[in-house]
Amino acid sequence: MSDKLQTLLAERPWLVADGATGTSLFEMGLPHGDTPDAWNLSEPEKIRRHYRSFIEAGSDIVLTNSFGGTANRLKLHGLQDQVHEINRAAAALLAVEIEAAGRPVICAGSVGPTGDLFEPIGPLSYDDGVAAFTAQIQGLKDGGADVAWIETISAEVELRAALTAAAAVGLPAVCTLSFDTNGRTMMGLTPRDLVRLADSANPVPVGFGGNCGTGASDLLVGLLSARPDVSPNHVLVAKANAGIPEYVDGAIRYNGSPELMADYAVLARDIGARIIGGCCGTTPTHVRAMRTALETRPPSGQVPDLAAIEAALGPVTGKTADLLDPEHTAPPEGPDRPRRNRRRAA
Repeated sequence: MSDKLQTLLAERPWLVADGATGTSLFEMGLPHGDTPDAWNLSEPEKIRRHYRSFIEAGSDIVLTNSFGGTANRLKLHGLQDQVHEINRAAAALLAVEIEAAGRPVICAGSVGPTGDLFEPIGPLSYDDGVAAFTAQIQGLKDGGADVAWIETISAEVELRAALTAAAAVGLPAVCTLSFDTNGRTMMGLTPRDLVRLADSANPVPVGFGGNCGTGASDLLVGLLSARPDVSPNHVLVAKANAGIPEYVDGAIRYNGSPELMADYAVLARDIGARIIGGCCGTTPTHVRAMRTALETRPPSGQVPDLAAIEAALGPVTGKTADLLDPEHTAPPEGPDRPRRNRRRAA
C-alpha cells in the first residue's frame, strides 16, 4: 500500500484538502444532468485546470473527478463499460498536475455511493457492491491514486463494501459519512457509529469523518459529538459545505464566505480534525483563506463548545446538537455569559 498520506500526517499537524468538484465544473460549463466523470475523457484540460486551481490554492489533498465512477452510476449515462478508463483518467490527470506542483500533494481517488440500496432494503447484494467498488478503485489506483477517498456514504453495509474493495485493490482508505440536520446519515448512522465502524474495519482507515451534509456548524457539532470515542491515534476529517445552499437567479449558491470558512477551519482544528477541507460550494478562494487561517492563527488550546461554534458559523439547522454530551453544550446566554455576535455567512 502507498504510505504517502501517512508520511505527510506524520510530518504535519494538519493537512488541507480541496473543495467542491461539481461547483467548479458547473462554472466551467458542465450541463446540469450530465455526469462530471465523462469529462475525464472528453474535457481533460478542464479537469486538469480544476485540479490545478486547488493545488495552487494550497490543498495538500486533492480528490479525483470520480465521485460517480461505479458502473452503477455510470450506467445512467450509458458509460458502464468504461469504468476503468474513466477512473484511470481521473487519477492520471491529477497525477500530472501533482508532478508539476513540485511539492507533495495526495492524489485521493474519490469514491462516492453507488446510488443503489443494498439488500435487504434494495436489490444490490454485498458481493456485487464490493465488485462495483473494486472495479472503480482498481482504475483509480492504475491512474496513480495514493488513497481511496470513500465519501458521502450513508449506510454501514455500503461503507464496509467500499472498504473491503479498497483493501482488495491495495489502497489505504479514508472514509467520510454525510450527516443531515438530525446529526445522522440518511440510513441513521451517527458520528459515534462511524468511529465504531472505522475501528472494526480491517485494515483500519487512515482517517475518517464527515463531508457535505448541511452547513459547517452542523458538521463540526457532529464531529464534536464523536469526541468521547476518538483516540489520539485517530485522524479526523472535516470537509464541510461552504455555508447553506440557496436558490439564487436560477442556480444553487452556497452562502458561506471565505472568512466563514477560515473560521470553520480553525474550529475544526481545535476540535481535533487533522484533515480539513470543504465540500459543496467551496472554491479555491475559500481553500486559500482556510489555509492562511490555519497557518497564521495559533491553536486555542480549548475544544470549542456548541455556543462557540454557533457564534462563529451560525446556528445548527436541526437536532444535531442533541447528540452532544452536556460538557459540550454551553449554558444559555445570560448576565454571566455575554451574547456573542454571530458572523454573517456571506
